[in-house]
Amino acid sequence: MQTIKINLPNWLTDRCKLNQIFKEDKEKMLFAIELAKLSIRNGGGPFGAAIFSKEGKLVSCGVNLVTKEKLSILHAEIVAFIMAQKKLKTYSLSEAGYFELFSSSEPCAMCLGAILWSGIKRVVFGAYSDAARNIGFDEGPVFEASWNYLKNKGIIVEGGLLKDKAAEVLVSYKELNGVIYNP
Repeated sequence: MQTIKINLPNWLTDRCKLNQIFKEDKEKMLFAIELAKLSIRNGGGPFGAAIFSKEGKLVSCGVNLVTKEKLSILHAEIVAFIMAQKKLKTYSLSEAGYFELFSSSEPCAMCLGAILWSGIKRVVFGAYSDAARNIGFDEGPVFEASWNYLKNKGIIVEGGLLKDKAAEVLVSYKELNGVIYNP
C-alpha cells in the first residue's frame, strides 16, 4: 500500500493547542489570521484556517502548504479538514457534531466544494477573494450562486469578518515577494 505523508510544520502543532476554547467569532478569526501570518513568517502561503466545535473548542488548524509540500490541494482549509476528520475519525464532520470553519480569506473554488463534502455547518471568512486576486492569486470560478448552493444545503456563510486585517496579511505576503502559485 502506498502512503501519502503531509509534513505539518512544528510551529503549527505547537501553536494549535487543541481543545482550547474561543468564545467570540472575532477571537476565532484573529486566530485564523494569526495562523496566516505565522505561515508567511515560516515560509508558507498567506492563508490560515481553523475548525471549531459549536462550543468554540479548537478542533484543528490549517495553513497553506502548497509550496512547502509541493501539493496544489494543500490549502489552509483542506489541511484543517484533513486534521479534523482524522482526529474525529470520520469523513463527514456532521456525523461527529456541529463544526465551524474560520478562514482568513474567502475560500477558493476547490475549498468551496470541500466545504460541502466536509460536513461543516458554518463558514466564516475574513478577506474577500478580491484581496487574494489583487495580489495575483486565481481563486477559480466562485460565484454568488456557488455560495447560495451551500446556503441552500443548510450551511451558514458569513464573510468579511475583520476583512481589512485579513487583507493586510495578503498584501504583506506580496510585499515579501511570496510565491504566487498557479497565477
